[in-house]
Amino acid sequence: MQGSASFFADPKFWVAVSFVLFFMLLGSKLWKAGTGALDSRADDIRKRIDEANRLRLEAEAKLKEAEAARAEAVKEAAELLARAKTEAARIATAAAAEAEASAERRKQLAMQRIAAAEASAIAEVRNMAADIAASAARAVLAETMDAAADGAMIDRSVADLPRALRVA
Repeated sequence: MQGSASFFADPKFWVAVSFVLFFMLLGSKLWKAGTGALDSRADDIRKRIDEANRLRLEAEAKLKEAEAARAEAVKEAAELLARAKTEAARIATAAAAEAEASAERRKQLAMQRIAAAEASAIAEVRNMAADIAASAARAVLAETMDAAADGAMIDRSVADLPRALRVA
């Protein structure tokens, strides 16, 4: 028994026994805690992956929406540009037509002013010619007419008066 006493007296034996008892009593609890922690960690990682996938899908949807909005904005900008070009062409055509009409009106006004100035000049020349002719006639009559010729002319005019009044 001495051999067995020494076996039970050996601290290594009691350390081994206590180690086995410790793992038998607490091993399952430690195993459950370890596997629970690992399962919890795996669930957390799965949740993060699912969240990342959901966020990626949302980001792709937002990207598609943004691309559609950009395409719509480009389309609207092209339409606005086309309308602006059409409007600019219409305004340019209208401005050219208005400028042409304005030039024609100014031309007509200038022609009327020229015609009025021409008529005024002709009338002035006629009046001057009439004044000169009257002056010349007075001068000729003053030189050629004397009292006897004057009286004869008045007598003839009075004699022709009834005939001149019937005609008029």
